[in-house]
Amino acid sequence: MPTTTPPLLTSVQLARFVAHGHLRLDAVVPAELNREALDLLPAGLPDVPHGTPLADAYPPGSLPRRLVELPAVAGALRSLVGPSPTVDHHAVHVREPHEGHAQPLHGDAIIDVRPDAFDVQLMYYPQEVTADMGGTLLVPGSHLRRTNESDTGRYQNLRGQTRLVCPAGTVLLLHHGIWHGGRRNDSARRRYMFKIRFNPTVPQVRLWDTADLADPAVTTELGRYFPWYEQATGRLEVHNRVRLWRALTGDDSFDVEHWVTRVTNRPSQRSRS
Repeated sequence: MPTTTPPLLTSVQLARFVAHGHLRLDAVVPAELNREALDLLPAGLPDVPHGTPLADAYPPGSLPRRLVELPAVAGALRSLVGPSPTVDHHAVHVREPHEGHAQPLHGDAIIDVRPDAFDVQLMYYPQEVTADMGGTLLVPGSHLRRTNESDTGRYQNLRGQTRLVCPAGTVLLLHHGIWHGGRRNDSARRRYMFKIRFNPTVPQVRLWDTADLADPAVTTELGRYFPWYEQATGRLEVHNRVRLWRALTGDDSFDVEHWVTRVTNRPSQRSRS
């Protein structure tokens, strides 16, 4: 990996990721690399053993190496998983033209109850994704709700869900728990997506540019509601975000509407009469 420090995410951007469960980087991959990807991806890419350090996973000059070394991508990854993540796995996903079916809504892997750590999945789209090509469906704010893999597959539509329409060279960075699925491709073109899952190897504490940590927009982002939330459990989603933000910042005093403070209150001594 390059030795120079790439541009890091801001605190507001990190808070938005914690609230939404994803970060979108439109058209950050240059056209030359997109063309190369569309030549290489149909044949697939060599497997990488689980847990391989990112610096050792891909040879210099290879498509994945050049992708993760792009400054915007490298800076975002460093902000989210640190300077030396490992590669959990990668895969090339293909949606065939007029295939007639969609992938069920799901969260990746088995249930994951880590309150203070997360993996990041990079999804790279080397071609323009139009509405009739389907795109990746995401349910913003779903990533901290405890589910097991395809438990959500029976849900067809949720208020506020998004279906990716994007220019060529777009990269999504996802919290591993977000509910998502590949939509049906109704176009005459194959749709390609290349995915890499990253595991952190360092505590995910203040890895980003914290100069704006006190910006009121941080609290605004972390208190955001999404249209599919129920009244009571919607507040629980905010509660879980605050717990994650406390872990990421090392600040156990941060709160939104006093919700975490009141339910974690454990006075160390009884009051004396």
